[in-house]
Formats: sequence, C-alpha cells, structure tokens
Amino acid sequence: MAQYLDPGRIIMGTFGQIFIDGVWQSNLNHLEANVEAEKRELNLVGTDYTVFKLGRKKGTGTMSGYKVSSDMITREFQKFSIIHKLDDPEAYGFERIQLNNCMVDKIQLANWTAGEEVAEETAFTFESYELLDPIVVS
Repeated sequence: MAQYLDPGRIIMGTFGQIFIDGVWQSNLNHLEANVEAEKRELNLVGTDYTVFKLGRKKGTGTMSGYKVSSDMITREFQKFSIIHKLDDPEAYGFERIQLNNCMVDKIQLANWTAGEEVAEETAFTFESYELLDPIVVS
C-alpha cells in the first residue's frame, strides 16, 4: 500500500527567521535566495547532443518586510551575512542556511503612502552559502 505524505510535515513560512550579522530581523517577513549556474555549452565529437560544463555561479536574493529602522540605509553597500532559519513545529526538523558576503543592489531611501504601513524591499547578491542545518526525513 502506498504511503502518503503527512500534510502536517509540509513546512509553512510562519516560523521563519532572518538574522543579519547575527541580529534577528523580526520586521522581515519574506526572503528569497537563489543560486544560478552558468553552463558552458560544449560540442563534442561522438555525440549528437550538446553537453554542458558547469561555469561560474551567481547568488541573488530579495528580503522584505516592514520598515522599523534606518539600518539598511546606514549599512550602505558594506557586505554582511544572512542566516535564515526555516522552521515549523510539525516538520521533520528545521533548516538553516548562511548566505555569505551579501551586498545590497540598491538602497531604498523613501517609499511610503499616508495611512499605510511602510514596507521595505531589499534586493541583494551573495558570494557563497553554507547549509548549516539540513532537514532530514526520518
């Protein structure tokens, strides 16, 4: 008999955390980070397929939430680290990933509307990552 996924094991972002240089950013509620690999196309003899060799990698991301301080403005374009923790009490565990040598793409100086919460979105790049705590299905 097939065993189905326990829906309780699906991870919700509700308990996610973002730490910038070790300081919890409780105002942030969204993080996306991706690594894109450049693939070199190679045409080799003996095959009618194009094959690929891994080239350079590029890390990009975006974090957003509510503005509560001028931290990102005063930080300017200095490098920092991000550790994100993705946790859910019903999951098989939690995951922590460290993004190294992060640098913002642009600094948001103003973006507000009367009567609305001020949101802040910051796009960034990073130079490497480390999987500190993987989620392992038991």
